[in-house]
Formats: sequence, structure tokens, C-alpha cells
Amino acid sequence: MAATQTNSRRGARSAATPMRQGLRSQMRITKNKQPLASEKAIVKQEVKTEAADALSDIPLSSVADVKPSPPPPAKSRRKSKQTQHITTTPFPDFARPTPEDCVLAHDILTALHGARTRPAKVVASSTAAGCGDSPSVLDALVRTILSQNTSSTNSTRAKKSMDAVYGGSDRWEAIVSGGQPKLQRAIQSGGLAATKSRVIINLLAAVHAKYGTYSLDHMFRASDADAMEELLAFPGVGPKTASCVLLFCLQRPSFAVDTHVYRLTGTMGWRPLEATREQAQAHLDAKVPDDLKYPLHVLLIAHGRTCDACNAKAANGQSCKLRDAFDG
Repeated sequence: MAATQTNSRRGARSAATPMRQGLRSQMRITKNKQPLASEKAIVKQEVKTEAADALSDIPLSSVADVKPSPPPPAKSRRKSKQTQHITTTPFPDFARPTPEDCVLAHDILTALHGARTRPAKVVASSTAAGCGDSPSVLDALVRTILSQNTSSTNSTRAKKSMDAVYGGSDRWEAIVSGGQPKLQRAIQSGGLAATKSRVIINLLAAVHAKYGTYSLDHMFRASDADAMEELLAFPGVGPKTASCVLLFCLQRPSFAVDTHVYRLTGTMGWRPLEATREQAQAHLDAKVPDDLKYPLHVLLIAHGRTCDACNAKAANGQSCKLRDAFDG
């Protein structure tokens, strides 16, 4: 009889198990359905200082433990991002900026800061890290990564330190063989050295694994779309970084959106205020005429850094010719 009762209890427990599992599943589903208020707030938050650039092109969680590997195939999820940033705007009903808006802004900024013309030949600076300023695509990409989320002074100090540690510029094989900790120490002065060193090591390993050499100069022969797509396929490279390489190194028409450009174009009414940085870049890249992308990008950055009415710390009520022209 005891055995019968034991078997009966075991049967009851077995029958109850699926019910308990079902209840747990329902509890998990209900919990996951709760809305995150922060998701709605994030897109409305505007970056207030240049130092808050947030290294948007280098997602910390995605690179911290990434092992060197070849870039994903062309038909990856990044392809849709590439298409967005080359051909279309995410806000097709948002008419501004018009070509006339861009010409007016260019004329005002040129009068304030002087003309900005693209150099006939790209030269890698020995006195500044730069942002895409190199005739080598791989070097331009590394320089752009070093320039993220820090001042020009700090990124230049990090680049010079890296060159000194490895015996010169573009010593990619020595950088890879030396490992990530050594590179991290070399670029410590540039900020976020742990993250940037991982991204650079992974990038170099991916390039060599795919091409058998440390070079991306074949992109000079690629179309704008193909070059953007390949750049975005590398771990840690986002739309802004890729756009800087296209604009400055490859000398293509591309409109990179940094903190200053994002802030000013919001003030000027050239993008929806709720647009994220990536959405703003996609929209402006589609709207700004190709011949004005280089000078407007450079002039907006110069204006955002120097204008008392338009910099990140400007007090309310201040104005300038650019703000007056696009007020309302």
C-alpha cells in the first residue's frame, strides 16, 4: 500500500510539472512585455558637449570579448544600414534642408570662417592624428577610431605614442604581434584605450584574414556604396567612422554627422529633433548636394566649436547670422 501511495505522489508531481513550467513561461513573457521608458527618452536626448560623442561607432558591449575574425559576408544585417546611409532618408516627408538652404548656409559660414575646399592630394599628417586624413585607407580608419570621443590634442598624443612604441607609422604587423595590452598602453592618452585597442587589433586581424595583407586600398576602385558596405562590415566600424573615411581619405561625397553637425542641424531645422545621430546622417547625406558635403561638414564643425551662440555651452537668447537665417 505504501508503494501505491508513493507511485501516486510521483504521478501527481509528474502531472504538475508541465503546469508549473507553463506558469513560469507565462510569468517570463509577462515580465518581458513591460515597456522600457528609457527607450523613448534616449532618442530625445541631445549630446551637449564634444567629449560626449559617446564613441557611437564602437559599441562597448560588442567588442569587449570579440576574438579576431574576418568581417561578416556582404549580405549581413549591416547591408541595410549601408543602403540607408548611401541612398535614402528615413524621413522622406521631411523636406529640409533644401538645396537652397545648403547654399545659403554655405555662403554664411564661408563669410564667417573662410572658404573650405577639398585638398587636391591627401597627405597623412605627422603632427595630428586627424579623422580620415591619410592616403592609406587602413591608416585613415585607424586614425578615425583614435579620434573618437576625445579631443584632437589627445588623439594626436595617442597616435604619436603608438608610432613611437612600434617604431613608426602604419606598423600593422608589429601592432598585431605585440597584442592588445601593449597597444592599450601605447594609446592610453587618447581615452577609452581598452576599447579602442581591441577594435584596432580585431580590425587588423580581420583585414589580414580576408586579404592576406594589411591594406584596404582596393577601396579606391570601389563604388561609394561598396566602400561603405565593406567598411561597415568590420567590427566596431559604424556609419560616422565609415563616412569620415569616404569623405577625407577616398574623397567621396559623404556627409558625416558628429556632435557639432548634429546639434547645429537640429537648431537649423534640417532634421527632426527626435532623429538619432545615425538617422540624422542618413537624412542629411540624402539631402545635402554632393558638391557641398565636404565644405558644409568642415564649416559646421568650425562654427560649432567657435561660435559663442552655437557651441554646446551657449546661453539661451544668443544669436548669430546662421541661427538668424534659419530661425523658425
